[in-house]
Amino acid sequence: MSFRTDILTWSKGDLMETYWKVFFKRQNCQTGWKIDLMTVFLNRSANKHGGYIGKGAWFKSRPRLPHGLHGIFISRYARIGQECWIYQNVTIGEVHGKAPVIGDHCLIGAGAVLVGDITIGDGARIGAGAVVRQDVPANATVLPGDSQILIRSSRKDV
Repeated sequence: MSFRTDILTWSKGDLMETYWKVFFKRQNCQTGWKIDLMTVFLNRSANKHGGYIGKGAWFKSRPRLPHGLHGIFISRYARIGQECWIYQNVTIGEVHGKAPVIGDHCLIGAGAVLVGDITIGDGARIGAGAVVRQDVPANATVLPGDSQILIRSSRKDV
């Protein structure tokens, strides 16, 4: 790709390599002024792309964001495992300073809302539009229900 193509792709929000490089440098940084400088860049970049990732949010590895940061809000208290797929308009919010802890290899569908002091187990799948306020076991699927969340295990022996 040419430099011009790279710049145009980055400006649309499709290429976030630089964002994640700076994010993980900040996550591992110890110096206050460097953290603040990187935070300014990250906040402006995330805002430009229509999303927000709080300063204290912690990721085990770079998440998969098929639609970029568009509409994604992640609390500063959130902890997210490795190789999680997060689709557009997802909210991972806090209640009283506590946010979800999400395991490895999870999928969070478009428009899902996860709030409070909850744990999402490894390999769990949260369906589009689901509102999750309780713990989700590993390898479970959460679907939005009329009055409650339906949790189905994907294990065959259950």
